Amino acid sequence: MELNLEGRTALVTGSTQGIGAAIAAGLARAGARVGVNGRDSSHVEEAVARLEKEAPHARLVPVVADLGTEEGAARALELLADADILINNLGIFEARPALEITDDEWRRYFEVNVLSSIRLTRAYLPGMMDRGWGRVQYIASDAAVAIPAEMIHYGMTKTALLAVGRGFAKAAAGTGVTVNSVIVGATHTGGVEDFVYQLVNRSLPWDEAQRTFMREHRPQSLLGRLIEPEEIANTVVYLSSEQASATTGAAVRADGGYVDSILP
Repeated sequence: MELNLEGRTALVTGSTQGIGAAIAAGLARAGARVGVNGRDSSHVEEAVARLEKEAPHARLVPVVADLGTEEGAARALELLADADILINNLGIFEARPALEITDDEWRRYFEVNVLSSIRLTRAYLPGMMDRGWGRVQYIASDAAVAIPAEMIHYGMTKTALLAVGRGFAKAAAGTGVTVNSVIVGATHTGGVEDFVYQLVNRSLPWDEAQRTFMREHRPQSLLGRLIEPEEIANTVVYLSSEQASATTGAAVRADGGYVDSILP
């Protein structure tokens, strides 16, 4: 199956590292022009240089903007006025005891993880609908379905994204635009390495720490390992393609079988 995105423009939020960077690379390799986003100009420049090595023919647009704010969203629209593909990947997470999460933290998590995606969808979706083609995706998490006790504020935001994705899919019904969420399982990124070491002994070597984390905190995983970012990117690139034209309003699982259900 050839996934050809030539002539398409994509914006991947939070794409200087981890899952976002893998998605940006995957879309670029498929031929899309890709907006690479981060808050810090030096990090964005480093990411663009790295992606150009991974995908030599990539067409990349640096989008330096804090998309957790209204001002950042406006800046992104200045730098990338139109997009055919919007991948809402930006998100923050941290382990916190449930009763110690403050009002300000609840607001911050909703602002960054949910409202940022809503703002950008409102900005880009009308143009996609007018052109009769587009792809919007929300990078959700198994935490949306199986709320983790150690970070219910994060789980709440990912549950909200599933609702947002389904709702905007209805708004775009019959226009040629698809809107989906991707339920991601525990994935091997630098941030997740830090998270793992919040929950297991920091003196353990990484391989042992990873196995301990999966055994003690994610025992439902059918993979029994962390997912690699490229595995998530493969799902996102497919959903961005012509071949995925009949998939919309869905929560597509790339969770390693963590959620114990035959449905999302």
